[in-house]
Order: sequence, then structure tokens, then C-alpha cells
Amino acid sequence: MNNSPLYVSNSCSALINEMQLPDNFDETVSNIYLPLTHIIADRKKDRPLLVSINGAQGTGKSTMTTFLKHILESESKYKVADLSLDDFYSRRSDRIILADKVHPLFVTRGVPGTHDVALIEQVLGRLLDRQPCSSPRFNKAMDDRCAEPAWQQYSEPVDIILFEGWCNNSPVQTQAALQEPVNALERDEDAQGVWRQYANERLAEYQQRIFNNADFCIMLKVPDFECVTDWRTLQEQKLREKNKANKLTRIMDEAELKRFVQHYERISRHTLATLPAIADVVLPVDRNHKITAIVQNQNSADLNRLI
Repeated sequence: MNNSPLYVSNSCSALINEMQLPDNFDETVSNIYLPLTHIIADRKKDRPLLVSINGAQGTGKSTMTTFLKHILESESKYKVADLSLDDFYSRRSDRIILADKVHPLFVTRGVPGTHDVALIEQVLGRLLDRQPCSSPRFNKAMDDRCAEPAWQQYSEPVDIILFEGWCNNSPVQTQAALQEPVNALERDEDAQGVWRQYANERLAEYQQRIFNNADFCIMLKVPDFECVTDWRTLQEQKLREKNKANKLTRIMDEAELKRFVQHYERISRHTLATLPAIADVVLPVDRNHKITAIVQNQNSADLNRLI
């Protein structure tokens, strides 16, 4: 890939500064994000285009989505909706009920089963039908959904929907693969496999009801799962700094975070092993948190074949 920075608009430079990103981030904007917007625009249809973006925790999904939306709107004049799977987590009270009914681990947000699938369908359905809607926001510091006045409002029809999430389009696992625990959390707290079995079933449901509607899939591919742990730690540190004045948060300490990340490990590892062959575009991310290339998968499978 050519590492020489191309032209970066003044508005993108301002966004880099606003988000307090490194000085050399203009290279990522010019060499990755800008070409990627051209690839997305080439897929544009008469109806709204649904772009699914997969990336493990801390890979930079939100940052990339912010820039893609900015470039597509400011330079290509498209109207773009940006959605995050994280914003569709079920209310904490609902997760407590699920934990009582199915398995205690479901009180922790993260795996399939802890999202409001009906709400995702409703929001995506209205956006795809060019109807006005409001999209939820989730407060991770409080571990609960924001009140409706804080939701994102879409009053005009959109052309492109950027929908990012850590398990977007992640293939389900076989029954044989579910048998052995992948970490201490599964070994000690899910010895019978009830939690991981239910999460896998819900992931299949997500595929059928949500992810198979995507027109285009992009994957941010990390070197390994160990990077995910390190980068998620950085995210929590930033969240703690942002909310340091609020003493009533559910921000995690180091031990809590280590346990939390184990909830994501099984699906994240399986996704790293399987999704690169399925996604339309793979963006390798190195250990320095930098996207190194745009890899277009000419033989990408039909997303409807994920299950």
C-alpha cells in the first residue's frame, strides 16, 4: 500500500484534532477511509445501502464509522445513519431477568442474547424504508440504556446505513466447537455450557433477523485476541477519565475488565478464524492499532450463507 498521505480535507483535519487522534492519522484517513468511502459509494443502490462493520472490542470501529460518515456526507453528499450494536443492549433490568431465567452470566452485556433484537429490526426497518425514526443510545458508564430524549433522531431519509458491532456477521459455531471451554470464565462459571449454547443460538437468530440484511460487510481484523484485551483496557481508561466526576458509575477496575473481556473471547476468536473468508472487505489492523491495507475479497460468500 502507498503510505504517502493523499489530500485530506480541512474538515477531516479538524475532526482528527477534535477526536485528539495522532498527528499521522491523516495517513489512515487518506489511504484507508477515503478509498473505502469510494468502495461503499460504488455499492450504492436505489434504496438505502446497509453496510455492516465487524471488529473486535477496541479495534477502532467507532472512529472509522465517524470518519466514513463525515466523508460520505461532506464530500459525496450522501445522508448517512451511523448505528452501533452496543447502543442496542437490553436494559439492565431485562438482562437481570434473562440471567435469572437462563444463566447468571447474561447479566453482563456483550454476547448475543443481551441485545434488543426487535428494536434493531424496528430501527433498521424504518431507515431502510426511508422513514423517520429514533435510535437508542447506551450509557456504558451506567451500564444501561439512555432515556429516550437522548436518542439519536433521524428525521430525513438516509442513503447509507453504517452499522458497526463486535459480532456483526460473525458465523455461528458447531455443537462440537461449543463443548470445550475457551477460558477460565467458561470453565468455572459455565461448566455445563448453557450460557455459550444459548448465546450461539441467539447469534444464529441475529444472522437471520439482522445481519443477513446487510448489502456489504467490512471486517477490522486484529492480529490476535490478546490485542483485544489490551485495547479494551485503553477504552475503559478513557471512559473512567471522561466520567471521573461521576461517582455512581459501573466503570470496571482491572480485575473486572479481565473477566468482562472473557465474555467476548469465544465469538471473537471464531470470528477471526472464519469471517475474513466471508467479508467483502478486510482491513488488517497491526499491533500499533494502525490499519495496514484494504483487502477486497473477490470470492466473498453470500452473507446469507453465514448459518
